[in-house]
Amino acid sequence: MSDQVHKVVIIGSGPAGWTAAIYAARANLDPVVYVGVAKQSPSIQLPGGQLMLTTDVENYPGFPEGVSGPQMMQMFQKQAERFGTKTQPRDIVSVEFNQNGPHKLTTDKDETVLAHTVILATGATANWIGLDNEQRLARNGGGVSACAVCDGALPMFRDKPLAVVGGGDSAMEEATYLTKFASTVYIIHRRDELRASKVMQERFLSKPNAKVLWNKTVEDVLSAPDQHGHEVITAVQLKDTLTGELSELEVGGLFVAIGHTPATGFVKDSGLEFDDKGYVDLKGKSTATNIPGVFAAGDVADSEYRQAITAAGTGCQAALDAEHWLGDHDLI
Repeated sequence: MSDQVHKVVIIGSGPAGWTAAIYAARANLDPVVYVGVAKQSPSIQLPGGQLMLTTDVENYPGFPEGVSGPQMMQMFQKQAERFGTKTQPRDIVSVEFNQNGPHKLTTDKDETVLAHTVILATGATANWIGLDNEQRLARNGGGVSACAVCDGALPMFRDKPLAVVGGGDSAMEEATYLTKFASTVYIIHRRDELRASKVMQERFLSKPNAKVLWNKTVEDVLSAPDQHGHEVITAVQLKDTLTGELSELEVGGLFVAIGHTPATGFVKDSGLEFDDKGYVDLKGKSTATNIPGVFAAGDVADSEYRQAITAAGTGCQAALDAEHWLGDHDLI
């Protein structure tokens, strides 16, 4: 165990984490970012967060030609490190938050880390169906996504039949957005009744290119090489939940909208407060949590927007909040 107490430790390496690091480093707070490990874990899905599954980001200001998610996160990291941010290829797996500080964190290598302030930026992981081909095509830009607002306007999806899996408000919102670009948008739902609010259902069903496939589940995602030899989705295999009958639906894209899970497993017993959806509960208009010196930024505290730019914005706020807290307690 090291006796060093860091001014700022940031847990997570998506847009929120790196933006917090940039601001904290420029304020001479010597931030340390625990980037996670390249596997599923209780806290972080993988270094870089959900953007590591996004091939083209076209809605982030400053990139007129677009940028790949992994490339964007690499650029964020380089900028943070340019100002002195230290990065650790470790995952924080447990915490002991102290109302009077410092806070004690434990890594996946059983190392102890002490910090006056902690910024949680671990994000929220999209809930996937769990199919091998689904994950493979999501990772290589083959037409499977968990965010229609992020990816739906890309040229590869325009004027093609698209499918959305889900039946809640999020699925309706995603599907309605896609109707602006797709030839047909199919909602694939495992029951005979949607869970979404009536107004969200009506908004989607009022579109001329909207269709619902009832009592269906996705059993597999089919693909083939395109003209450039890149593997892309061609169809989904469906199973009727009543008869067990299998069928194929030709689509040019699959959007999974069955919810997100905030990456908060490692802080569940820490005394931190959460909202009714399991996201970190923030106090007032700041990024402060109920524990002094602990702040949260990005999707781990945002069940509504879940965009790279909103995450980055709250990362900035968290760093400024941490700086003010440290100053108020004569720790800088």
